Amino acid sequence: MTKTKKSEFRPDDFVVYPAHGVGKIVSVEEQEVGGFKLELFVISFEKDKMTLRVPTNKAAEAGLRPLANADTVAHAMKTLKGKAKVKKAMWSRRAQEYEQKINSGDLIAIAEVVRDLHRADDQREQSYSERQLYEAALERLTREIAAVAGRDEKAAGKEIEDVLVGRAA
Repeated sequence: MTKTKKSEFRPDDFVVYPAHGVGKIVSVEEQEVGGFKLELFVISFEKDKMTLRVPTNKAAEAGLRPLANADTVAHAMKTLKGKAKVKKAMWSRRAQEYEQKINSGDLIAIAEVVRDLHRADDQREQSYSERQLYEAALERLTREIAAVAGRDEKAAGKEIEDVLVGRAA
């Protein structure tokens, strides 16, 4: 089982780590930790100036996954076009749910957060915490869509914005 997981990712592959979004596997290295030899994926998150080391045998358990496929991206874009589903629960409860969706690493769940928290120009202002969650979700969504399509984040961001503005019209 470890063999298949090990060969699933290779250096220079883009991957999604749930808590941090899209990163690039720089290398696979061995390190001794607590007297045990561990094989680790070294993942670089360029935008955050961060490097993460994930044991190869724990990658799936940690939620490390390959980039979404074109069908998943299309489904996420379709999700953005839908009507915002805002529950009547207290903001603190909703904020927790949004945070969980963002950190799940699931592209569709992240698209739902973006859809639900997006405000058109004629709508009321967002609170600070709403804006923070919206921007975090939008950034994750944009990065993954850009990486899947092999283009820059600006173009992906424009595409997402066009879909969000288009549904409000």
